[in-house]
Amino acid sequence: MRKTSLIEKVRLFGRSGIDIVEVLGRSTIFLFHALLGRGGIGGGFGLLVKQLHSVGVMSLVIIVVSGVFIGMVLALQGFNILSSYGSEQAVGQMVALTLLRELGPVVTALLFAGRAGSALTAEIGNMKSTEQLSSLEMIGVDPLKYIVAPRLWAGFISLPLLAMIFSVVGIWGGSWVAVDWLGVYDGSYWANMQNSVTFTGDVLNGVIKSIVFAFVVTWIAVFQGYDCEPTSEGISRATTKTVVYASLAVLGLDFILTALMFGDF
Repeated sequence: MRKTSLIEKVRLFGRSGIDIVEVLGRSTIFLFHALLGRGGIGGGFGLLVKQLHSVGVMSLVIIVVSGVFIGMVLALQGFNILSSYGSEQAVGQMVALTLLRELGPVVTALLFAGRAGSALTAEIGNMKSTEQLSSLEMIGVDPLKYIVAPRLWAGFISLPLLAMIFSVVGIWGGSWVAVDWLGVYDGSYWANMQNSVTFTGDVLNGVIKSIVFAFVVTWIAVFQGYDCEPTSEGISRATTKTVVYASLAVLGLDFILTALMFGDF
């Protein structure tokens, strides 16, 4: 009995591994065809701009508001910690480095997955459940080219720009708390930041992170929508998977990228 149970567990483990490899393979083929194999973006520049507005501009409010408040919290917490060492004038440096290196790209990607990623999955899944994708194929229109590709490129472009905006408004939010409320000298806040932040070491690495996150989050979102079961329950499960998988992917990749960029190897 125990031997049978062990064999069953091994079988289930192997089945799960095979399923994961199968999904990775299908999603990679899907991405290749959507970006490279079917002749680019259908509908031209106008359709791309429409999707940029949908996933990028419509996400601005949550990005800006979140960035301001996170910058304010960083300044408040940083001031409380640094003041115990007599280094409260370095709060601007701490806020800028934390946002540019870590919180800007990571929090933006998580918010993007929750707002735009889930919307992309639900939209494409709804098109599949109402047989709009099948109808396009019947009239000779490639849904990967006209539906998937514009959304992929819009996500790739939008998220890095949103991450930059997040970091900028976060730094300004930190200055309001540090300078206007806590009494940190204005010149020290900005001068320490200017002296410590480098383009290649901090800004560029943050941009690279946001580009990687944009690629992964958007890929997961559109694939889950395209691959979901064409039912309301299937769309609901796919939307949940998008947020969960994208969030885990962002956090895992953040550790790997941080180790490669800032680790002493």
